[in-house]
This record gives sequence, C-alpha cells and structure tokens, in this order.
Amino acid sequence: MINYDNYLNKRLVEVKPSGIRKFFAIAEEMDNVISLGVGEPDFLTPWHIRQQGIDYLEKGSTRYTANAGLIELRQEISRYYARKYLVKYNEKNEVLVTVGGSEGIDMAIRAIVEDGDEILVVEPSFVCYKPIIEVSGGKAVTLTTREEDDFRLTAQALEEAITPRTKALIFPYPNNPTGAIMNEEQLKEIAKVIIDNDLLVISDEIYSELTYTPQGHISIASINGMQERTIVINGFSKSYSMTGWRLGYALGPAPIIEQMTKLHQFAIMSAPTNSQYAAIDALKNGDADISKMVMDYDMRRRYTVDAFNKIGLKCFEPKGAFYVFPCIKSTGLSSDEFCERLIREKKVAVVPGSAFGDCGEGYIRASYCYSINNIKEAINRIGEFVRELENENKG
Repeated sequence: MINYDNYLNKRLVEVKPSGIRKFFAIAEEMDNVISLGVGEPDFLTPWHIRQQGIDYLEKGSTRYTANAGLIELRQEISRYYARKYLVKYNEKNEVLVTVGGSEGIDMAIRAIVEDGDEILVVEPSFVCYKPIIEVSGGKAVTLTTREEDDFRLTAQALEEAITPRTKALIFPYPNNPTGAIMNEEQLKEIAKVIIDNDLLVISDEIYSELTYTPQGHISIASINGMQERTIVINGFSKSYSMTGWRLGYALGPAPIIEQMTKLHQFAIMSAPTNSQYAAIDALKNGDADISKMVMDYDMRRRYTVDAFNKIGLKCFEPKGAFYVFPCIKSTGLSSDEFCERLIREKKVAVVPGSAFGDCGEGYIRASYCYSINNIKEAINRIGEFVRELENENKG
C-alpha cells in the first residue's frame, strides 16, 4: 500500500478546509432548506451582457486570447478605474485578466511571498487569504477588527503588527463578511503607515460597486503615494451578477503584474474568451444595471438589519457588500453550534463567523442577495430558534 503522506505537499495538508463548506454539505442532504449562506447574486446576468456572449459564440470566437487578456477588455478595465476611482493604469502592462477575483488573489500572493515573509491579513475576512499565504511559504499575521470600530482597520493596529519581516497587507474592503467599508480619511491614515514602513498592499475590491453611502467606494490605490504599492483585485461576479462567467482582473505596478502574468500563463493560459467579450459590454453599458441591483440590495439590507435586531440578535449595519454579521453571543452557543443546530432544527443555512477568522466567533454571516420573501421566512425561523433557545436556557 502506498503511504500518500510521503507524497503530498505538507504545507497544503496542514491547511484546514473552508469552514463554509461544512454547512453547504449538510444543506445538500436536507429538503426545503432556506439558504442565506452563499455570496451569489440572485439576479441573472443582464441580458445585453448575455447577448454579447451569445453573439461572439455564434461568430466562432472560441480561441485562446493573449495571456493577459483581450487588449480591448484591458483598455475598458483601465478606463473604468480611471472614471470610477480616479486611478489610471496602462492596459499593456498594468492590467491582467484572471479567472475570477480568486485567481487574482492567488497570483498576487504567490508573486510576492517568499519563505518566512509575514503578510498581514485583516479579519474577519474571506477564507482564502491565509491558506494561499501559508502554502506559498509565508506567515499570515492576523489583524483583528472589532465591531466597536465598525470592523475597520485602524492605523494603530496596523502599526503595532508590523515587524522587520512584514512584506504586505491584505486589505479587503468593502468587507466580506461584515459589510464594513473605509472612508477617505481612514484610508489616508492606513496609507501613511504603509508608506512609512515600505509595504505592499493587496486590495481586494470585488464588492467595490456594492456600497450604500453617498461617497461610494474609494480605492486605496487612489490615495497619494499608494498606486505604486497596491495590487488591486476586482472582477465581474458581484457587480454584474456574472459569477459563473469566472472573470476577474488585477491592476498594479508593471513589474508585479509581469510576474503574475507569468504564473497565470503557466497555470491557466488565458481567461475564458467568451466571458471576456461579454465583460467588455458590461463595462461599457452596465452602469444602469449596477444601479438597479444596488437599489434592490439596499432595500434588502435595511430590512435584514432591522429584522435581526427585532428578534434580539444585535446586528452591525453594513455599508458595503451584501452580507449582515449579527452577533449571537446572547444565545450562549458558539457560532458553529448555532449554525449546525439552526440548519438541523429550522432548515436555515447561514455561515459561522468563525469561518472568517477567530475574531468572528460569536457572529454569523447571512447574505441578503436573495429574494425578500426568502429573507423574511429565514429570519422568522431564526427568530423561532432564538426564542426556543431562551426557553431552553431558562429551563
């Protein structure tokens, strides 16, 4: 018998599986489960974008593109960031089209991390950053954010975590799972610490279009002195409801994008051709679609926050993305226990906050990118569950 432990990458073996997948697996075994667990828009990709994809398929545009992506798409991405976020990129050597934002994160981390490098990771945050850092030989150092600070990274916390081995900061705003955002003044404070300590930033801006404040999203790359230090990761999944099209992009300094493109060339070759043609139309003609989706999400956001507060689960008000992060400490259950009992007893799937880092313990993540009827029914069931727990604790 072969002992496969002798052949497997030990760094990878030591990485824990995603804490999110466990509850999806339970849900798949049950009927009539209402899920608020998946971060996937319930809107269809707008028709004009789908039509563009269909048209190019009919034309037979099914061959590889350049490794970095169609030059027409890279031009549109560059124009988009210039008009939306006031940052200009050269489409020839500062833009890389990737297979979703996830590949962009992977390429960015692997392009800069060497053995022993410390990479600062804001938490709670998306589940992929730490595992990729660790498999790449780096050390992920957690920067804990707190509800009393609106889950924002403070300059003081950043400064205190920096050591001589610190190379970069993973900066995920608007934030998944909390929905927190950073304003311009706060970004300037963070930028000063970054510049003073000669660090890089990987800015995950996949939810940039889904913000609910008048000023909207501000990219840290737009802060004076930061463009040369920032790798921006973004994509089409959330803003245009194009999850299955698997298309994202990275923007950054040419020497870093060159190395990311090299990795992308060997691992992927090029992003899906048909998706790239559709994405050109999304960037050119999709602003109105985004506005409609944001208006709908905003209504669901306000309803969901209010509903959780009414059932006794104090809920932080998110200003971005499409998640709420209510506190469940009052129930006496851990995040994992709460979610497992909820799905088995009430057939509602949410995600334990601990899946997004240890500091997420005592919270759950629920997505409001579902129909309002599903949200209402799910929160009614959660309310019943909370009341039954109260009675259980009294007994």
